[in-house]
Amino acid sequence: MLGMPTQYLRALSGQQRRADLNLNLARYLTFVAGAANAGGFLAVQQYTSHMSGIVASIGDNLALGHHQLVLASLLALLSFLAGAACTAIMVNWGKRKKLHSLFALPLLLESLLLIGFGLVGSSITTVMLLCFLMGLQNALITKISKTEIRTTHVTGIVTDIGIELGKLIYRNDPSLSQTDGMVMASGEKMRALWSLLLLFLLGGIVGAFGFQKIGSLFTIPLAGLLLLLAIVPVWDDITQPRKSP
Repeated sequence: MLGMPTQYLRALSGQQRRADLNLNLARYLTFVAGAANAGGFLAVQQYTSHMSGIVASIGDNLALGHHQLVLASLLALLSFLAGAACTAIMVNWGKRKKLHSLFALPLLLESLLLIGFGLVGSSITTVMLLCFLMGLQNALITKISKTEIRTTHVTGIVTDIGIELGKLIYRNDPSLSQTDGMVMASGEKMRALWSLLLLFLLGGIVGAFGFQKIGSLFTIPLAGLLLLLAIVPVWDDITQPRKSP
């Protein structure tokens, strides 16, 4: 396993992190999240990354006496929490074992679970599985980027874009210097945020068409992409195991 693509993949999901690699990984994961979210809606008529909506639906359905829907929403919420907790456990265990793949392992698990969803198709457990995946993925990029990036939380992305737009159109006091409290928008941050938003949208479009054409099996190529992102650090651990303390 040699050559530039291998080195890139090793850096993309490996232990050593850089801000540009965090953003590149986030872009791939945002596309996958958008596709899985759209496909999940077609499969179960529910967006599985939207925890705000799921929590709100608990209150609505409780007030309306729809107890089965309350239970379904609670299970979805707990599944998202379980996915995020699973990422934390895997990453911290990987740190203790000094693994090359401490960040790649959650991607590998997500890939395997997406394959499971593709083979099983729509069922009562589909919502729980997709919510678990969203929690798993969102926690991963949150840990990697130290809470600076989200891949499933589009509300946060749009909020950050709005903040930067506000900075862009804000008129500073002409007497202020650039080092004296001047409000400045970050063009680099704006480009990163817009790329994540558009990739989530693109993933949603691709996922919707894919699920319409071939059904839940469309998750197989998505799983293949995640497997590609994860495989090199995992292979490094198999072939070059490190000694844990």
